[in-house]
Amino acid sequence: MRRPTEAEGAAGHLAVRLLGPVGARLGGERIELGPPQQRAVFAMLVLRRGHVVGVGQLVDGVWGPAAAPRSAPSAVRTYVWRLRAALEPDRPARTRSRSRSGLIVTAEDGYRFPASAIGVDVDAEVFAREAADRSGSAEAVYERLTRAVGRWRGVPLAGVPGPWAERRREQLTESLAAAREELCAAALALGRYGEVVAELRSMVGEFPLRERSHGLLMTALQRTGRQAEAVRVYEEACEVLARELGARPSAELRELRHGLRTGRTAPSPARPGAPGVRPSPPSRPAATEARRPPGAPAAGGPAVPHLRPDRPAEATAQLRRPPLGAGGGRGGRRKTAAPLPSGIGYFTGRGRLVGEIRDHLLRARPGPGRAMAVATVTGIGGVGKTALAVHVAHGLRAAFPDGQLYVALGAGAVPADPAGVLADLLSVLGTPSDRLPLDPEERAALLRTLLADRRVLLVLDDARDAAQVRPLLPGTADSAVLVTTRAPHLVLPGARSFAVDVFTEAEAVALLGTLAGSARVAAEPEAALALAESCGRLPLAVRIAGARLAALPRHGLGAFGARLADTATLLGELSHGDHTVESAFRLGYRALSSAQARAFRLLSLLDAPDLPLPVAAALLGMAEDAAEDLAEALVDAGMLESPAPGRYRLHDLLRLYGRRRAESTERAEDRAAALRRVLALLYDSAVRVARTALPDDVPSPAWLRAAGGSGLAFEDTEQARTWFRAEHAVLTSAVEQSLASVPDALGPAVDLLTLIAVCSLFPSRGHYEDACRLAGQAARRAEEAGEPEYRARALHTRAWLSCLVGEYAAAEADLRAALGWAEEAGDGRRLHISGVLLALVLRATGRVGESEAAMARAERFAGDPDDPASPAGFARFVVRLHVAVGADRPPSGLPLMTPLMRRVDTQGTSLVRARGVVRLGAALSGLARSEDRPGTS
Repeated sequence: MRRPTEAEGAAGHLAVRLLGPVGARLGGERIELGPPQQRAVFAMLVLRRGHVVGVGQLVDGVWGPAAAPRSAPSAVRTYVWRLRAALEPDRPARTRSRSRSGLIVTAEDGYRFPASAIGVDVDAEVFAREAADRSGSAEAVYERLTRAVGRWRGVPLAGVPGPWAERRREQLTESLAAAREELCAAALALGRYGEVVAELRSMVGEFPLRERSHGLLMTALQRTGRQAEAVRVYEEACEVLARELGARPSAELRELRHGLRTGRTAPSPARPGAPGVRPSPPSRPAATEARRPPGAPAAGGPAVPHLRPDRPAEATAQLRRPPLGAGGGRGGRRKTAAPLPSGIGYFTGRGRLVGEIRDHLLRARPGPGRAMAVATVTGIGGVGKTALAVHVAHGLRAAFPDGQLYVALGAGAVPADPAGVLADLLSVLGTPSDRLPLDPEERAALLRTLLADRRVLLVLDDARDAAQVRPLLPGTADSAVLVTTRAPHLVLPGARSFAVDVFTEAEAVALLGTLAGSARVAAEPEAALALAESCGRLPLAVRIAGARLAALPRHGLGAFGARLADTATLLGELSHGDHTVESAFRLGYRALSSAQARAFRLLSLLDAPDLPLPVAAALLGMAEDAAEDLAEALVDAGMLESPAPGRYRLHDLLRLYGRRRAESTERAEDRAAALRRVLALLYDSAVRVARTALPDDVPSPAWLRAAGGSGLAFEDTEQARTWFRAEHAVLTSAVEQSLASVPDALGPAVDLLTLIAVCSLFPSRGHYEDACRLAGQAARRAEEAGEPEYRARALHTRAWLSCLVGEYAAAEADLRAALGWAEEAGDGRRLHISGVLLALVLRATGRVGESEAAMARAERFAGDPDDPASPAGFARFVVRLHVAVGADRPPSGLPLMTPLMRRVDTQGTSLVRARGVVRLGAALSGLARSEDRPGTS
């Protein structure tokens, strides 16, 4: 809850808030401003401070000339009396209707709120002053504009009815849009190019006709080296201006485009009113437009109601009995109502889901003992919940003859208030505004009464939680409710939940064919499939890609798909007109608390297909209990999925969005620290796997760093092996990303790779290939960093893995390179261990003479086999390790490295066979130290 400032808390100070829900505090204490019409009178007087507002003007502003009841002038006087009582509680009651009021003065045939009233602070006035003030340094202007924009708390004059409020909302929203542009321009002037890209993309999405926003975004993108994206912004601006206004871009915008073509640095776009800049058309309110679902009609004005009744002109006539208060007409609350959003003509797939939802809702038929049917459709943003719900609703018109009501609950940063939604519903059902209950519970009861004997389908779109939905539910089984939500755990009485997942491959390709042309898809089937996968088979992304292809009939699918293959620009490519994947994700992101938003950003850093809870906790840098609470909150917000208890995953595009937010919000060192914590957890856990599954066979700290205390504990060998195999993707993702982007991660990554190799617990050849690829990446990173020791270790690890799958030629090449790097580093241990493995590889390929020579060179660096830190001691460890592994899964065709192999081999058993391994193990266990030294035969 917002705390009043010291000034606002002073006795007698009046703080008025109009940039959001209308409210006021007197001396720091909240005061009750009364019903909506009374709030409207208060807002009109405050925003026209110093001017007399006539009673007739107040009546027309609150009700409108045609809809005002005869009692409206008297109601206005009553409202003023009540406002005086609230604003000046110490005044005697008998004087509250007279002109001696200090705040609402009676003057002529109306009232005036004095401009000179001391101790009055109106946020809209403060905003206007701060937004217009350009004095001081560029930094001072930036800070002032930041404060000004930060004063907004949602849709201005929220909860205030009437035509006057509608007009002022539009004016205030236009002022906010201009201030946001000025703030972005100030940031660009300070060189904060990367910081404003996301905000400007949001501006362009919310106000597509504002050319200055397009120009600022083009400038920001160019100055961050993203010229191709800047060109696309210009192309989209041209498209929307031609479609909506039949106009070309302004000369300034064209000049920016020319600068992109010629390579000139873009100048900062001029301010509105400067030569060559076409004034922007009136802007739609950001909060309302952002909540508009894809396919729904655009908002026609700033005060768009939540409700869109099906067949609005006949809505009241279709009701079986006159609604409460119907027939008076003059007291009714008039609204501009739009129909249920039209269904998508190219609705694709979902056949089974459509049938199941339809069957469930058809339970809502007349009959005794039947419960109302409620269906909740859940899924992440962009997965097609709204399209599915609207498609189902259109198919059920005949089953609900009394109408279909659509309510956009807008589960974004400013979700719809149930009390306001109830007012909209009751208004459409014919309840006059002067008979609208003030208490939300009374409104809910009245709604249930009006729908008691009617068959209505209520579509509640984008619900935030159950508390937002429960007051809106009808009370009888004749009606049904269809709810869409990002929250998978939203629980409503008697509801059945239907989870919507991404498209199957066939559905995604079919939608591409419908939009871009089936012949084009048939001509490039592989490219179509690759394009669908680049979109993560997310319906919104596939639909945008298809629409862009339709607008580019001469582009091949493969060429367009190549543009989607670059993750750095993928989200920017997935935009068409006012539909963007990023805006769908942004709605959910803005609804998160600061802690949840940071958790979402950090969890997006790892590329693993899913995250076990311990890894999530390591990314967040907190205990597992606290991490689980945040992760589950993100699941409830539809920003994270939980395929199984204790495991979490992000859709690929949502992960990409989260990572972009992290890159623009989190410090680079904090992002690197999160990945280091994961690497430490996985390394320590892998050490414990080796100690549990392969007792006493973990290399000494002389060869690998000691484990810390962050690893997981395992109860038995099977649990350890199961974990190791199940977390293959997490292990490889952490190593790969650490090598690519985390400073000082080379050593820990090579240690983890070495441990992965010697454990030999991967179940398939594909896993070995992944480990080989990462070892190669580590070798390249070591060469770039000038670390010959780590390069030798990484190459040796890859050679070992190649031996395990019988790729001896690759192993030989890596070992010879590793020996060269080990010699450069002066690493005697590596010269011995890699030399011995090379000798074994040569022997396995039948080159006995070369093998003997390689072994002789390696033995010069052998050391003491009983010293675990010496090369010979490590060789002994390796043999024991493979004996242990071979007890239940003998390696086939793998020669083992140690000088002792020749002694065992002279006994007539080849060491490339499993029986030879067991024999060697027995020999190792029985040999005395004096017999164990290298070079004996």
